[in-house]
Amino acid sequence: MPVLLLKLRGVPDDEANEIRTVLRENGIKYYETSAGNWGISLPAIWLRDKTQLPEANALLERYEAQRLSNAKQEYVRLKREGNSRSLLDVIQQEPIRVVIYIGIIAVILYFSTVPFLNFAE
Repeated sequence: MPVLLLKLRGVPDDEANEIRTVLRENGIKYYETSAGNWGISLPAIWLRDKTQLPEANALLERYEAQRLSNAKQEYVRLKREGNSRSLLDVIQQEPIRVVIYIGIIAVILYFSTVPFLNFAE
């Protein structure tokens, strides 16, 4: 009986491709379901054989630990080279975009709170 291994909603394509490769290289039989035409179904990786679940979970844990380690090393390298972007860098590089986003947030907050503030009158 098939068993759900991993939901793919919100998973970057490169990560999903790497997971597929890890499963294939280790002989784990799986299939995928897509989000469908309207994007409302469950995109996921399913195992065909329920008995392979512990092995697949162990492989995923090792893969995720390695991916996390690589991301941390990349961040440290970028920070050391002075190429990591901070909030101040974003504000300096794209001030118009930041002002527009702040304006949009202010409008949303205004319309979200006005009904409650007028309710007291």
